Amino acid sequence: MGSPIETKQKADVRDYLAAERTLLAWIRTGLALMGFGFVVARFGLFLQQLQAIQHSVSAQSTGLSLWFGTALIAAGVMVNVFAGWRHVRLVREMDRGDTARSHSSVLAVAIAFFLALVGLAMAIYLISVRTSTRSQSQNSKEVSMMSERDNGIVNTPSRHSVDQTVGKLEAILQAKGITLFALVDHSGEAAKVGMTLPPTKLLIFGSPKAGTPLMVAAPSSAIDLPLKILVWEDGEGKVWISYNSPQYLADRHRIPPELLPNIAVVGALAAAGGS
Repeated sequence: MGSPIETKQKADVRDYLAAERTLLAWIRTGLALMGFGFVVARFGLFLQQLQAIQHSVSAQSTGLSLWFGTALIAAGVMVNVFAGWRHVRLVREMDRGDTARSHSSVLAVAIAFFLALVGLAMAIYLISVRTSTRSQSQNSKEVSMMSERDNGIVNTPSRHSVDQTVGKLEAILQAKGITLFALVDHSGEAAKVGMTLPPTKLLIFGSPKAGTPLMVAAPSSAIDLPLKILVWEDGEGKVWISYNSPQYLADRHRIPPELLPNIAVVGALAAAGGS
């Protein structure tokens, strides 16, 4: 007796159409991954532009979004390549009549876990960016000194009212033998003409022994001398001490480095007045 001959039945046209629909579904998945990856990669640039609009002191590093986005784009490319290879293999099997062979869903499960991990990483990343941005904003406004490179003005917070800060500065100048040439009460002058201005006072001070060598070496520095400290209150009731950065003045007037200490004293005065 001969063994029975197994005949393989060729797949139905509906099987081919189902395989094609599956391929198209995988292609859509790959394209979605690549599109989402592009959005994530550009998210870092969006944060940098947002910080520029808000005049951030220092740019927040946003390089992780680029890596997340690149990983998603690469995953989308691999999904499309694998889906195409799998479709070709499936069609060949159906042509041979191997329709009983089961096909693993490992790829779908792997993509699901991959997207879950990427989503979790992005959530942690966004929380860290928000926390870092908030901390940076608080530090720049309330703790550390803020230097604007474009105008050379340094702003440092004061723990006292405008009048108390001015009083401390006057006492320090007197103790150090530095002449206070003028105290301009801008808010007081505004009140005299019926206008309102938050407390704002300007101290103009200096020493001929320190200022004269500066003007001899760099005559144009006389336009910024004597030194000035502005004490003012912002719209939120916080008091600030502002002054021209010594390095900015040195660069502006080409003051020799050896004379920079003659104007660097303004930073120490501002720190002492606000503490």
